[in-house]
Parts: sequence; C-alpha cells; structure tokens
Amino acid sequence: SCSGLAFEVKIEKREEGGNQGFVHQLPGGISYSNVKFTRPLNADSAKIAKWFSDMAGQVKRTTAEITALTPNGQELTTWKLTGVIPVRWAAPDFSTDSAKAALETFEIAHHGFLPG
Repeated sequence: SCSGLAFEVKIEKREEGGNQGFVHQLPGGISYSNVKFTRPLNADSAKIAKWFSDMAGQVKRTTAEITALTPNGQELTTWKLTGVIPVRWAAPDFSTDSAKAALETFEIAHHGFLPG
C-alpha cells in the first residue's frame, strides 16, 4: 500500500482595513507529506535496507516514481518525485501465533513533483 502522497499550499490571511466583505487569502509556501509504503517482505527488502544504510555516511537525495496500476496490471498514472530521502523503515513482526504475511513499512520525504 501507499499512503500520504499529498501536498498543501499554506494560505496567509490578510485583513484589509475598511473591507468587511472578505479576507485576502494569499498563497504561501508548499509543503509535501511523507509517503509511507507497506508491503510483504521479499527479495527486494535487502535493497531498501542498503538504501537506508548508505544514508549513514552521507545524505544523498534522489528521484523516485510511484505508479498506480489497475487490477490487471495496466499503468493508470505515475507521480515523479524529486529530492527523495528515506526517513523511516520498520521490520515486520514475526509470530508463531499468526499466519499473516510479514509486512515491512518504509517512509520517504521529498521536495515535490517533477513535471510529466
């Protein structure tokens, strides 16, 4: 699963003296939410761990693509992100009491969307 793919424009409200009809709403900065992924543990999980461990020496931002697929695997849309860094990873919980799939979660931060 993928959640948190969002951005928000901060709005600054300014009242104008003598104008009682409305309050000016001026666009300010843009903030981007962190994106969280949850998936079953698989052979690619080691790549995520390496990405995180490589960050210990030096933070290096990269780009990323998130693609939404239809149920039959056709590409629906793609979002391209810039300035991506990993910020959180959590190993799955293992239990002999449950036959649930082992799920890992990881989270990325980014600086925004790339065009097209």
